[in-house]
Amino acid sequence: MVREGGSEAEKELTRNHLQWFIAAMKGFPPMNRLNNCFGRNALRLLGVLFLVSLLTPRHYASGETVRFAGDSDLVGDNGRWTRAVAEEWAKKTNNTVEYISRPADATATLQLYLQYWGSKSGDVDVYMVDVIWQGIAAPHAVDLKKFVKDDQIKEFFPSSVENNTVNGRLVSIPWFIDAGLLYYRTDLLEKYGYKAPPKTWEELAEMAKKIQDGERADGNPDFQGFVFEGKASESVTCNAVEWIYSYGGGTVVDPDKKVTINNPNAIKALETAKSWVGTISPTNVTTYGEEEARIIWQAGNAAFMRNWPYAYPLGAHPKSPISGKFDVTVLPKGGDNGKNAACLGGWQLMVSAYSKVPNASADLVRYLTSPEIQKKHAVDLGLLPTLPALYSDPDLLGKIPWFKNAPDVLTNVVARPSTVTGAYYNRVSSGLFENVNKVLSGEESAKDAVSQIERVAKGVVP
Repeated sequence: MVREGGSEAEKELTRNHLQWFIAAMKGFPPMNRLNNCFGRNALRLLGVLFLVSLLTPRHYASGETVRFAGDSDLVGDNGRWTRAVAEEWAKKTNNTVEYISRPADATATLQLYLQYWGSKSGDVDVYMVDVIWQGIAAPHAVDLKKFVKDDQIKEFFPSSVENNTVNGRLVSIPWFIDAGLLYYRTDLLEKYGYKAPPKTWEELAEMAKKIQDGERADGNPDFQGFVFEGKASESVTCNAVEWIYSYGGGTVVDPDKKVTINNPNAIKALETAKSWVGTISPTNVTTYGEEEARIIWQAGNAAFMRNWPYAYPLGAHPKSPISGKFDVTVLPKGGDNGKNAACLGGWQLMVSAYSKVPNASADLVRYLTSPEIQKKHAVDLGLLPTLPALYSDPDLLGKIPWFKNAPDVLTNVVARPSTVTGAYYNRVSSGLFENVNKVLSGEESAKDAVSQIERVAKGVVP
């Protein structure tokens, strides 16, 4: 029930939650029996509609209702922006969009999607899917090669198209790329005598401690040196992949299906991250997702932050306390001999195999991933396009200065072991984030954690 007097945002979220609940209940026997009661009448009606469709000319994919599980209303401005652009498409094509705001947390989003897919529900037509879910989503997706021309597919980064292709089928279209970034306060670095952001995690810890101590002494007891995503979810999986790779600890499972997580460098990476908690990072960073970290950062209460590109335009907004006082760069190396590493992220758009309106759904996907909308996406939300041509667009570079550093960030991306583990990736990630979170919380040693992660991974990858 929508609470009386609630805001429009609260009412919309309540409606979305009801949509999720109704969809999750699809497929249970009582509802099947109810649907069967209308079977014969529905067939008669479909026959009439078919005859009418033969006699009545109409625009391609018009007059349809497309149910779109898009970005969350709880993640910055992403949900509101996506909803508005989808509605623009609907008006242009004489269609209707029913927008469903996904949960802010990726792990929770996948759990809900699995309920839809498990019941073969047609109640969602277009899904916004994470870059790591293609193996899981493939059986439930249409092959978009049937709807997108080859020359259009070639306009995307080849690696992104490859990631979205499973057994020769184009499961989803890359919508925007994410990569982990280091955000830093340029004014505070200057104030405390630093001329450049840290090159290594060790330098970051030293700089963060000095700035944190100074700001607290100046009257801000809530100031933190470094905030990141440490909660037991996909959020800390991304951070952990960056830490481990930066110290030369590998990629958890390598492309040859060898489980590599149990090694001294991976242990050192996790021990280093644990040393930040309660010193340069708050003790409750173990409960932080992206938004919890961003809120502290954007309020001006942190020197450094690890986050995704979406946080840039929010911090740069004229009303933001840190507007004009920060910049972004590549994440630090793990020691002098380490490597820069940015976890490859991003979201894609797929059309459900159970959709009753695949033509209109594919049309929405083409629209949202077009150069015009991707450029608008980048300008408005600071998200990295999946079309290489846009990175030389002078208008785009003029409006988002940090994009000049995007090539450096993208050359250091590290993928999570989702391709090699396929449909079992979620089990590997769960083992990773649960144990890494225990290390950060002080419940488990880094040595025991990598042993536990190894055990889980070997149970999935023979």
